[in-house]
Amino acid sequence: MVQIILVLILAYLLGSIPSGLIIGKVFYKTDIREHGSGNLGGTNTFRTLGVKAGLAVTTADILKGTLAASLPVLFGLEINPLLAGVFAVIGHTYPIFAGFRGGKAVATSGGVLLFCAPLMFLTIFVVFFVSLYITKYVSLSSMLAGICAVIYACIEGDIPLLIVVTLLASFVIYRHRANIRRIMNRTEPKIKWL
Repeated sequence: MVQIILVLILAYLLGSIPSGLIIGKVFYKTDIREHGSGNLGGTNTFRTLGVKAGLAVTTADILKGTLAASLPVLFGLEINPLLAGVFAVIGHTYPIFAGFRGGKAVATSGGVLLFCAPLMFLTIFVVFFVSLYITKYVSLSSMLAGICAVIYACIEGDIPLLIVVTLLASFVIYRHRANIRRIMNRTEPKIKWL
């Protein structure tokens, strides 16, 4: 039981690593929390620091979810990797290393699925980029990818996966509630790099 608790804490701490803050400050001498949406995620990094920084932050945020989900397997613990993944997502959204102001849970959630359900990850990855290409809205594409993940999990019939994916998708949509209002008002910024 102690090992499980320690692994979940480690998963949270991994999720808490503020990739956007680190890359912004180290390579661009910029705190991205003071620009754009003030968010630490990949979208605000793309908007504030450009494509290279955005790709680096998004990749790092995905990989910390993947690594966190792999911890139970690495330590030989009999708990579902999805649970560790959820703790990483919480860490990413409310990071202890960045004043509990983090990202919107999209990339790290994707990273969890990359480890736990790679085919689902590939499917929602395609859905995300097709939507992004058509609409130019990162927020809308993120939410559509989350909804697609829930549908995929329903078809799979994997109950633990369905529960976790539904929670993650709901959380992603909740974190994007301001974006939803802006999309409806046609004031949501569109990307210019795709």
